[in-house]
This record gives sequence, structure tokens and C-alpha cells, in this order.
Amino acid sequence: MPEATTVQDLTITPAEGGITAPDGFRSAALHCGIKAKANALDLTVIAADSPVSAAAIFTTNLAQAAPVLVSKDHLARTGGKARAIVVNSGCANACTGDQGMADAARMAADVATALGCDPSEVLVASTGVIGVNLKMDRVSSGIQGTVAALARGKGSETARAIMTTDPFPKEYAVTVQTARGSFTVGGTAKGSGMIEPNMATMLGFLTTDARVSPALLDRALRES
Repeated sequence: MPEATTVQDLTITPAEGGITAPDGFRSAALHCGIKAKANALDLTVIAADSPVSAAAIFTTNLAQAAPVLVSKDHLARTGGKARAIVVNSGCANACTGDQGMADAARMAADVATALGCDPSEVLVASTGVIGVNLKMDRVSSGIQGTVAALARGKGSETARAIMTTDPFPKEYAVTVQTARGSFTVGGTAKGSGMIEPNMATMLGFLTTDARVSPALLDRALRES
């Protein structure tokens, strides 16, 4: 692991745990039956212990999948707050019409029921085959099992569960020491050559235990 580096008055040190490295975040993943391979992780939930500030950027494509539309709506309704993100791989739930919208909304509702929060506090992402509907009986059952297994230290499972054509999982985390204290940022992403334009069909997720307002978080995300 690389050693700590200093940037201006900040000391940045690599941390273990990926997406669950920051305090207050848990995740879990399992195989719910979307992917054909029996041991291939295809569903994950990333959850905060309580609602936190949230910001997102989405594809600029005019054809936007149901999870994108649902997540945009939820962020707008909460004013930039979220409790969890549910992600599946193997099916993009894209170009699936009204049924796809209903399925994305149901994924959020299922996670909300399991966590005891409002559905608008759950964001949804799907990646994989286009034009095919999700097998919602398997997804709903999988969500229950995933939420029940939420824990720290399972970031590597989430990194694998969001993969499609990726040759390897991608995750990283750092702890930043400042004059006013320290905070941690963890992240994971999927996508092979899927970053243009403006991330295109790549999925990327970041968590932090820094206390940041939704407006500042949105600005920082867009500037970076």
C-alpha cells in the first residue's frame, strides 16, 4: 500500500475497507439469480446508519434508464439526502418502459422497508443487459437477504457485485488529516471504457464521514 502523502496542509493516507471505510457505512452483496453463474455476486446494498447528505451526476444521454430517473426524483424530493443505494448487475433495467420504472421504484421501496426509512431516501442503480426486465421476485428476496447481512468490511463484495465486463474489481479509500480533524473517503466503481461522455454508463459510488451539506457536496462532486 502506498505511504501517506502531503498536499498543502493535508495528510492523505490510504485506508482499508473501500466503500465502507468511512464511519457509519455498511454494505453487503449476494447472488440473487440475475446473473447465470451461480456464485456471481449480482446485488448489493450500501447503507448509511442514518440519512446523510447525497449528491449525484448522471448520464447526459437522452435515453435514460429507469434507475436513473428514479434516483434523480428521489434526490430532488429529499433535497439531497439518502440512506442507501441498491445496485444490481446483469440487467441494466434500461429501455424497459413502465414496467422498468415500477421495478426500480420497487427496489427502493423494498430496501426502505428493510431499513425502516422512506423510499425516497434510497437510490437505485442497475447495470448489464439492455432491454430486458428484472426478475423482481429474485431481486426482492435478495434485497431482504442483503440488508440482513449489512456490515463493515464488506466493501470488496460490493466492488465485485457491480461488475459486468470489468476484468477486475475497483475500490479505494483514504483518510485525510486536516488541522480541524480527520475524515475518510471510500469509493468503488465499475466500467471498462465507459467513462465518455461524462461517465456515460459507468457506475461510481463514494462515501465519506465528513460533515458536508448537500449543496457543498454537489459542488465538490461536479468540480472534481
